[in-house]
Amino acid sequence: MLLLQGPMGFFFYRFACWLRAQGVRVLKVNFNGGDNLFYRDEDVFNYRGRLEDFPLWLGRLLHEQQVDAMVCFGDCRTYHRHAAAVAKEKGKGFFAFEEGYLRPDYITLEEDGVNAHSPLWQDTPAQLAAHPVREPEKPLPTGNSFWKMAISAMAYYAAASLARPWFPHYRHHRDFSVLREGLVWIRSGYRKHLYRWRDRHQQDFLVEKLDQRYFLQVLQVHNDSQVHHHSDFDDVSHFIRHVMDSFARHAASDMHLVIKHHPLDRGYHHYGKLISSIAASTGLSGRVHYLHDVHLPTLIKHACGLVTINSTVGLQALYHGKPCIVLGRALYDLTGLTHQSGLQHFWRNPEPVSRELYLRFRATLIEKTQLNGAFYGRSHWMTAGMSQLRQLKVVNPQAGERAPLAGLSAKRPRKRAKRASIH
Repeated sequence: MLLLQGPMGFFFYRFACWLRAQGVRVLKVNFNGGDNLFYRDEDVFNYRGRLEDFPLWLGRLLHEQQVDAMVCFGDCRTYHRHAAAVAKEKGKGFFAFEEGYLRPDYITLEEDGVNAHSPLWQDTPAQLAAHPVREPEKPLPTGNSFWKMAISAMAYYAAASLARPWFPHYRHHRDFSVLREGLVWIRSGYRKHLYRWRDRHQQDFLVEKLDQRYFLQVLQVHNDSQVHHHSDFDDVSHFIRHVMDSFARHAASDMHLVIKHHPLDRGYHHYGKLISSIAASTGLSGRVHYLHDVHLPTLIKHACGLVTINSTVGLQALYHGKPCIVLGRALYDLTGLTHQSGLQHFWRNPEPVSRELYLRFRATLIEKTQLNGAFYGRSHWMTAGMSQLRQLKVVNPQAGERAPLAGLSAKRPRKRAKRASIH
């Protein structure tokens, strides 16, 4: 198995150690100094070439090392999109980790891609009807840590910046300034406590005075690949303008709009001035509320419905039985689950959620895509052995079945004298 880029931190290193303990041969490609910092092991290939040369280099590596499958984190990253195309051309397995569809205490792992690239994207309500309705086992708590993630991010960017001369052609999927990234995480920690104190009375006001009289719009991270690759919005600001304009035109005059900022974006952006400007120009002043650090499930329970591009928060709304409209592309955007009649009708007549269909969909998600674990916390599925990976068909469940990861040699390879690099 070949690992590409993982989440910032030691998750992929721990994943590789665990796989080797199960008898799976593991290789790794590092693309920058941050990758190198968190994965310093045998059978590592440092790719130092140009982006346009990567597919040819990767195809050659797959052939020479007899790789059966690749695993990455985030299938929309530029290098990973090339890798997915190479995997399809060569008939290799391609698996992608992502944040959990159902949070907390889950992470996602799927073959061929996640979110709007997920194979479940093809499922229909009729197909889901064949899935039994049962309550899955409750996941064990994973103990996710904001500060562990923040420290990992700052260390990753620092190492990548210092090692830039050794990886001169690397192109990151986000801004690559270590100073900016460090300041962002410090600012995020400060704002987290500031906004929590500032917003504490706003939530009480919404619950007590505006219960079932507001719609909730949830924002996504400004550089979320799901916005750029799986929607027609230019950015989050475009999403805000579109929704506020529609709300001003079509919502009842006594309804309110609550806009919830994404917690991982608090250090990067603040949309307060934009929202105030739009509210003033559309006559919505006093009816729009912009919040940061409040209890999201409480906001959802007391809302009339939820508007999203394609955030997994939409799944939380469905869990609470709240109408939800998806304005991008998401695997849960199905008739019977989400509103299908357009945003202008959503404000006046949101379509209800089929509880039975949701339970079938949720059970399917957990069975086929979710692992009980966290990238910056405990991964219980690793301690449970290979059973969950067999369930997701990542390893061979029975002799003769397609086994993209288990097809690699179980024999531990000889240790290299030094890591292989491509210039």
